[in-house]
Amino acid sequence: MRLHKLTILAFASLLTVVLLSACGGQRAQVPETSVEVDSLAPLYPDYTDVTVPANIAPLNCMLEHTDATDMVMVLKGEQGDELITGGEGLKVRIDTTAWRALLQANRGKEITVTVYAETAKGWKRYQPHHISVAQEEIDAFLTYRLIEPGYELYRQLGIYQRNLTNWDVETVYENNRVFEDGDNHCINCHNFQNHSTENMLFHVRANHGGTIIVQGGKAEKVQIKGDSILTAGVYPSWHPKAPLVAFSTNKTGQSFHLRHPEALEVLDERSDLLLYDVEQHKIQMVLTDTTLLETFPCWSPDGRWLYYCVTREPDDKSFPDSLHAMMMLKHYQELRYDVYRLPFDVQTRRFGPSELVIDCASRQRSATFPRISPDGRYLLYAEGDYGQFHIWHKSSDLYVKDLQTGSLYALTEANSDDVDSYHSWSSNGRWIVFSSRRMDGAYTRTHIAYFDPQGRARKAFCLPQEDPEYNIMLLKSYNVPELTKDAVRTTPQTLKETIYNEE
Repeated sequence: MRLHKLTILAFASLLTVVLLSACGGQRAQVPETSVEVDSLAPLYPDYTDVTVPANIAPLNCMLEHTDATDMVMVLKGEQGDELITGGEGLKVRIDTTAWRALLQANRGKEITVTVYAETAKGWKRYQPHHISVAQEEIDAFLTYRLIEPGYELYRQLGIYQRNLTNWDVETVYENNRVFEDGDNHCINCHNFQNHSTENMLFHVRANHGGTIIVQGGKAEKVQIKGDSILTAGVYPSWHPKAPLVAFSTNKTGQSFHLRHPEALEVLDERSDLLLYDVEQHKIQMVLTDTTLLETFPCWSPDGRWLYYCVTREPDDKSFPDSLHAMMMLKHYQELRYDVYRLPFDVQTRRFGPSELVIDCASRQRSATFPRISPDGRYLLYAEGDYGQFHIWHKSSDLYVKDLQTGSLYALTEANSDDVDSYHSWSSNGRWIVFSSRRMDGAYTRTHIAYFDPQGRARKAFCLPQEDPEYNIMLLKSYNVPELTKDAVRTTPQTLKETIYNEE
């Protein structure tokens, strides 16, 4: 029996070697001679010394800022399994089958990566770096919006879903590709219940406006409006166990800077919180204090707490009520949000008194996007100098509060010198995805970071693409990255029919 096991292991090992050598870049060969250099390879995207899930697509990359004309990459696992790729210029496109075999064989281990570059003077060999393969996988699907940096016309917007294990991208819904006055509409704020697409929603603004809610594959458009509601529902959060969605309702505006390192400022003139029953189509107001601005609700995984951000309006009586928006704009840098929470009884649908969770204002800082880890222990949020719409604030970084110990700290390993903002958790709590402008300062790109059981992050890496030049050529931003365990089942045609149905 022991011989039989060894035979099986030997065959599996041989199969892995065959796969790696046959599929992992047949034309690539390790140079017979090379000169060692003291630096790491200048890879784009930067995939040096990152931690990845075992089910992620290949980390295709390229050499930049170099006089090289060709490159070869050798990836070697701790068990001696090896993948050699390259030999096609300055880009490396790793075979998916070979990559998957290498990662599966090295779960919980490290892969050593050595990069060779050919120059006019011969081959040089960069210092090796490592890729750590985590034991835990990431949810297979990432949903996001692609949006141009335009602020006037709602066109060429789309919500898409990427399979993180390969290169497949499916359209969830696209609006009109050309400007059509009667059909022009915006789509935003997609949200899911419990990392599943069984129940989901997103908003439609302007023409054909409404909130599209999908339950069990059935889509409907609802109007979340009322005499006591400022505007329609805006930022959503599905209750994890009940057919309820918490919304903020916001009167939001944007202003453009003439001289400022940041392009624009988005702020709320007014905002409240409400609760919507998606089965009974009933609205319950939650917080409506006219002196406070409440926004970005988020349920705890057990559904017993509703977290949110809040700040007090500036007390400036020199502006009449008719110029309230101008008053808010004058004091925009003084708006600093804290994180509070409300206890909730799902049986009675009643909320208890609010309590402070994170005091940012006393530190001259401001919080936004609270998100609770699936185990209920960690509160992940974005913290900046002021305001609550941090996607243009270079001061924005990811922070964590340990709700068990009370410790509060920046996720230094995942943060950058540029904007790090909108974020979400994987269903197992071991991965976070977020938006960052670190690559060029202009466009947000989705980044992924491992979050270990001790509450610390590892170095973040950019969402892999089949062509490593993709993020240089793409003139759109990734917006609202959300992870789900399954793919969206409702077709784009069904969603379009629901949106265009004015009945």
